[in-house]
Amino acid sequence: MSVPYETAAYEPAESPESPEEHLARLLGRALNSFELPDEVLGRLDCALAHDSSLHSAHHSAGLHRETYRHTWLLADGSAVTLWELVHNTAPGGEAQHELYSDDEELHAATARLPLPPETPDFELPVLLQLSAIPEPRHVYAPEDSADHARRLLRRAENPDRPDAELAALLATAAGHQITQAFGRPGRTVRAGLSYALYEHAFLLPDGREVSLWEVEHTATPDGRHMCEVYATEAAARGAMERRAARQA
Repeated sequence: MSVPYETAAYEPAESPESPEEHLARLLGRALNSFELPDEVLGRLDCALAHDSSLHSAHHSAGLHRETYRHTWLLADGSAVTLWELVHNTAPGGEAQHELYSDDEELHAATARLPLPPETPDFELPVLLQLSAIPEPRHVYAPEDSADHARRLLRRAENPDRPDAELAALLATAAGHQITQAFGRPGRTVRAGLSYALYEHAFLLPDGREVSLWEVEHTATPDGRHMCEVYATEAAARGAMERRAARQA
C-alpha cells in the first residue's frame, strides 16, 4: 500500500523560518515539551541554522505514526537534535505531537503506541534523508566575527585580495576561528626572513563555512612585516612560493 503523505499530520512551514521560530513552533504543538531538559533548550539559544527530515513512517488500518528529525547547528560548531513523534492513536483520532531529545526515549514512546504489529501486508517503512547540515570543520567563537573579517581585509596589502562580494558575505559572519597552517615555502628562504600562514575560518548564519588565508612575512625591502590575504589556500601558498623564489 502507498503511504498517504498528502494527509500526514506534519505540515511544513509556508515560508522559511529562523531557528528560533522553528523551535517555538515545535514546542508550541508538542504535548510533552515541558519534559525536555533545560540544558538542551538552553543550548538552542545560540542556534544558527536548522534542518528537518522525515526519518520514518508507519501507516496501517487508518492509524499512522511519523518520526521527524530536527537538527540545529550551534555557534560553537556542534549540533543538537530533537526527535518529533506524530501519531493519531489517541481517542478521537486527532494528531498528537511529542518531542524527545534522546532516541532511546523516542523508541520507548513509539513502542507504546497501539499500532498493529509490523507485517509485510500492512507495514511500509519509509526512510527519507533530506540535505543534512554538514559536520563543521572548526569550533567557532561568536566574538564579533564580522568585525574581525573587516579588519583582516583592511590590513591586507596585496592587490589581489578578496573582492567586495566576499567581504559583504563575511559581514554576516556569526563565528570564527584562527588556526596556523604549517608548511614553509618550497624553496630555500634567505636567513632572516619569516613566513607564516593562517586560516581565518568563518561560520555564516546559514551554516556555510568560508575561509580567508592570511600570509604574514618579512620579505619586504625594509624587512617590515607585511600582511596578504587570499580567498584560497592554494593562492596563499602560491604567493609564498613566488616571494621565496625572488628572495632565494
